[in-house]
Amino acid sequence: MRLQEIVKIIVIVFGIMKGFGQTGCTDPLANNYDAQAVQNDGSCTYDTSIVSPESSIVLDSSLEEASGLMYWMNSLWTHNDSADNNLYEINPSSGALLSSIALASVENIDWEDIAQDENYVYLGDFGNNVNGNRTDLKIIRISKTSLEAGNPNMDFINFSFSDQIDFTPQGVNNTDFDCEAMIVFEEDIFLFTKEWISNGTKVYKLPKKPGTFVAQMEGSYDVQGLITGAEAYEDTGVVVLLGYNDLVMPFLFLLYDFNGDDFFGGNKRRLELNLLLHQAEGIATSNGLDYYIVNEEVSILGVAPQLHAIDLSTFLEGNALGLEDLNQSGNLGIVPNPGISKVEILGIKKNYPITFQIMNMMGQVLHKGLLQYQQPFIDISKLSVGLYMVMFYSTNNQSQLLVKE
Repeated sequence: MRLQEIVKIIVIVFGIMKGFGQTGCTDPLANNYDAQAVQNDGSCTYDTSIVSPESSIVLDSSLEEASGLMYWMNSLWTHNDSADNNLYEINPSSGALLSSIALASVENIDWEDIAQDENYVYLGDFGNNVNGNRTDLKIIRISKTSLEAGNPNMDFINFSFSDQIDFTPQGVNNTDFDCEAMIVFEEDIFLFTKEWISNGTKVYKLPKKPGTFVAQMEGSYDVQGLITGAEAYEDTGVVVLLGYNDLVMPFLFLLYDFNGDDFFGGNKRRLELNLLLHQAEGIATSNGLDYYIVNEEVSILGVAPQLHAIDLSTFLEGNALGLEDLNQSGNLGIVPNPGISKVEILGIKKNYPITFQIMNMMGQVLHKGLLQYQQPFIDISKLSVGLYMVMFYSTNNQSQLLVKE
């Protein structure tokens, strides 16, 4: 190695290691942004922001109790939260009802949210606000191929909450074990509770496979309201929670720049929605920036079921995530960086599969492999804490520095 190259590496190493391990607010859009911080400690604070819908469309009267929402096959899919056992397909632009698929063999006790992965749709029958004592909580798993064929093939994920030990009736809307929000994130399902007493939320984790499980409590956060829906967009590592407060004022929580599935460990930005008295229940996104929200009918207030389009690009695009739109720019990026166990590679997707190598600063190859479009992740759990160079050989030999913490 030539002297100039050695000097260059030393400069890079000292430049990064100077800030290595320094924690603080890493979001440039926050009030307390720390330009020297390389590790987000979840301390970012923000001014109050109010977001108005780009459009609001009244839905068909058959969707008066529209609850969960999912974007799939260029359509939105929703369901009612009791009695009705149909899934409904609606046009995202017009709100028009396109089709319905009956899940004839299952009962809708209290369907509250819908989520998906590549192969399955997950429908949450876990509403629990009547007495807070349900012992039949479950998620209905439906294969997408069977839905497309119009002949739903279903199995069940039965569960209980790890910290619920009292099952005596609590009365209507008097429990912290109600649940209306669910995401599928990587290899697991995560549930966010609707806490009528505490006005917070807990997040629980369980496998996304059929069986009977105890959902393990992973964390909690004081959202100061009732969480009614959730959406995860893994391409950018963003989770969005939907809810409303005691005055039925809807809000969002944007969760991003967290490690692994520690959703409340990174940025937690609250946005108020300009939808007074709308009982917002479901949220979905088509691209991670444009979101859709449904509210159910509240006849006493004269509020019809509606579909709202929300543009969150101001809050999520570019600097808000600490990265540019790498999938369009032609550059590669690693998130999170620093990383602990698994990192995602963002880049031009048409270049997949991508060959990579991880080298230490002495040029020794420690790990190599092939990234696929559906699995753009690298396991770094076996690397020691330190600084590494990642080389990508299918993208004009680009390279990125990686910090393992």
